[in-house]
Amino acid sequence: MFFRQLLAKDATLSYFFGCGSCHVGVAVDPVLGDEQWFIDEAAKQDVKITHVVDTHVHADHFSGGRRLAELTGAAYCLHESNSSRVNYPFEPLKDGQRIEVGNVFVDVLHTPGHTPDSVCLLVTDKRRAEAPWFVLTGDTLFVGSAGRPDLAGKEAEMAGQIHDTLHRRLLTLPAEVELYPGHTSGSACGAGMSGKPMSTIGFEKRWNPMLAMSRDEFIATLTQAIPPRPAEMDRMVAFNLGN
Repeated sequence: MFFRQLLAKDATLSYFFGCGSCHVGVAVDPVLGDEQWFIDEAAKQDVKITHVVDTHVHADHFSGGRRLAELTGAAYCLHESNSSRVNYPFEPLKDGQRIEVGNVFVDVLHTPGHTPDSVCLLVTDKRRAEAPWFVLTGDTLFVGSAGRPDLAGKEAEMAGQIHDTLHRRLLTLPAEVELYPGHTSGSACGAGMSGKPMSTIGFEKRWNPMLAMSRDEFIATLTQAIPPRPAEMDRMVAFNLGN
């Protein structure tokens, strides 16, 4: 298995991973303008990009997902709930779906809260173990923090969804599962996140202050600590929806 993490503009973290022996790979959350990096990395690894996944319709940056998929012939993937929102074809992802990329399995977890369409990707390298190795958490769970709940305009309701998603979907994973978020410190997508670009489920469960709160306390804290809206947010969302 190969794995690459790219620190893109505005403290965004993008990912490229897959099965080198089967010559296939997956790109996750590419930023517009970074398409060549993924193409170059694929050439270095001698792999074909088969899937490009956006963990949600982003509001903080222009996505390069559709462009990268066009350039490489890959499937462009979003959660199925976007079928009535976006103005372009995509491959819908369902909760519980498994994408097989050679010897690598990618299990889709629908994790609403930051946005209604948010997904996390649980990754297993079956050549090493049958247990999952790491999870890409998008903007749902960060190192030291949790995603902002206001982008859908229902702050308290979405904050409650994030709390439920975290405790029912992510914190039930084994403690040793590595956690790779969609942003690091400096991003507008959450408050109080660490500058360290990875963690583990167990470490976050023990030390992330948001995860020790009751549901009511979590909602109150998360809705009181919302950062300013990202610059050009409306333009970014419109572009990412294909409008």
